[in-house]
Amino acid sequence: MAIPLRQQARVAGYILGQKLRGNRRYPLVLMLEPLFRCNLACSGCGKIDYPELILNRRLSPEECWKAAEECGAPMVAIPGGEPLIHREIGEIVKGLVERKFYVSLCTNALLLEKKLHLFEPSPYLFFSVHLDGLKEHHDKAVDQKGVFEKAVKAIKAAQDKGFRVNVNATIFEGYPAEELADYLDYCTEMGVGISISPGFAYERAPDQEHFLNRRRTKEFFRDVFRIGKTRGSKWNLSHSPIFLDFLLGNQEMQCTPWGMPTRNVFGWQKPCYLLGEGYAKTYAELIEDTDWDKYGTGNYEKCSDCMAHCGYEPTAANVAFSNPLAMLKLAFRGLRTEGDFAPEIDLSKARAAEEHHERIVAEEMHRLRSDKSIAAE
Repeated sequence: MAIPLRQQARVAGYILGQKLRGNRRYPLVLMLEPLFRCNLACSGCGKIDYPELILNRRLSPEECWKAAEECGAPMVAIPGGEPLIHREIGEIVKGLVERKFYVSLCTNALLLEKKLHLFEPSPYLFFSVHLDGLKEHHDKAVDQKGVFEKAVKAIKAAQDKGFRVNVNATIFEGYPAEELADYLDYCTEMGVGISISPGFAYERAPDQEHFLNRRRTKEFFRDVFRIGKTRGSKWNLSHSPIFLDFLLGNQEMQCTPWGMPTRNVFGWQKPCYLLGEGYAKTYAELIEDTDWDKYGTGNYEKCSDCMAHCGYEPTAANVAFSNPLAMLKLAFRGLRTEGDFAPEIDLSKARAAEEHHERIVAEEMHRLRSDKSIAAE
């Protein structure tokens, strides 16, 4: 397993405490976005489509620490944007580590080698490098040549300095299964943990043609794992076996949108990391005032094809904790790549997609322009 036993034990103890207190909705990972600005413009990303005034906004270290303490999740992932652009990212991470949060700093690694001196190796910190495939595929995905080689060089530099490194790949339609298997072999040999997830269909992403639908996701990942079995590959995947079983279509699950709540420059994002349809001022307001039943596969059109790890890993963790027998069965039989798929969730009654982006941006721009201290920056 790519996740250290110490961290697994901490999370298990945390879940047990939540269960004993009777909490139905609790977070596992805080998705902390201290900025939206990025030094890449990937065609499958819908996170950077904002006016300059919003792209220039940053969460302060104090706001980041407060969000982590307010949320209380044992783990904090710092995506973006590109977090290493933030001038105070070293201070932010140091403060979270001092508070004993497990921190995953997500980065495209273009600035990683240059900024390694800002961080100290710790069991509470690892870098999660966005690497969408081997050289040709990754550079095409980020629309810039040479990025793969820079990322790999930075990964090795971080490893040499004693940092733990993970890579994460977002999978789109048209990705050859054989090539993804090659990528998983390569990363395992490099000694990094690996996260993989089908791309979420961001409505603002420039490329709208290559998002996988639900059935195609299951077929594709069966193809990949079938190749792995044939090769005898032992991939260093940072996922629950239950989540992987779900990706292969062997069981059906609903997402747990509150499992990875998001705090960014707008506030606490409703309902999840992938969908921004409103914002709460506090974490408590997010949990108490969000109409959770309106979202999820079968409930909302935008959620129909989503099988992303940020929604389903919390569900898998809950299944593993509540039904350890399911984990034991997977451990003995392995992941099934043949046979019938589990029945699909009925999508016929899902409510139609709604547009919120323009309203949210307009409201935020009005607020920023009205705040003279911000407008003057």
